[in-house]
Amino acid sequence: MFLTFKKWTALYVVTLLALFAVFAAILWQGAAVNASKNLALEQELVLVIDPGHGGFDPGAVASDGTAESQINLKVALQMEEIARLLGVKTDMTRREDVSTESDATAAVRQRKNSDLQNRVAQINGVSGGVLVSLHQNSLPQVPSVHGAQVFYSETEGSRELAESIQAALNQTVNDRAKEVKAAGGGVYLLKKAEIPAILVECGFLSNSEETALLNTQAHQNRLAVTILASALGHLTQPDPAAGK
Repeated sequence: MFLTFKKWTALYVVTLLALFAVFAAILWQGAAVNASKNLALEQELVLVIDPGHGGFDPGAVASDGTAESQINLKVALQMEEIARLLGVKTDMTRREDVSTESDATAAVRQRKNSDLQNRVAQINGVSGGVLVSLHQNSLPQVPSVHGAQVFYSETEGSRELAESIQAALNQTVNDRAKEVKAAGGGVYLLKKAEIPAILVECGFLSNSEETALLNTQAHQNRLAVTILASALGHLTQPDPAAGK
């Protein structure tokens, strides 16, 4: 069973308060975001938001026709909007239902490879960037599985960022705590990213109850606020060594 409405509401309010606390910290410390104690960023932070798939590639598709690419984009746009309100710079790999491949007439496999390569080039070209890639999971053979989980790359600081976001998702989204996992070499985007990078599987489209939830504006907002607040809360922590 998922969390009750009353518990959802209380946790959502707490998350919103956390977001405003981050906002206050940014205003207090100035317009730029502080260096993370873990990532030791020396430049102004740019949050790179990657809504996975898009265009010809819908990603996972639920039994009711819900496409992963659409949910990814809706959550990403919410994150971007809130981040901009906070004065945090963002860079999106897409803002519409499109893919980024170079040749739309190529074979599907080539188009997918090109799409990923172009995203990697964009991501690695962002100075001071931190990547958050959004996806939806699917495990049709075990439809009861649900919940959000964070994967991290090998770049410095990625695991710590993933753990911060996972802890927040366990409080606001998951009825059973999940743990972060290393992406390894199986996730091209994280394997090739040269900046701190994490991938959030927001839920399982193979679970009909979670699919219905993912299609609601309230849950999309909840995911966006939770991921953004926890990421900024982690990234804006001052470096204890800086004052020494």
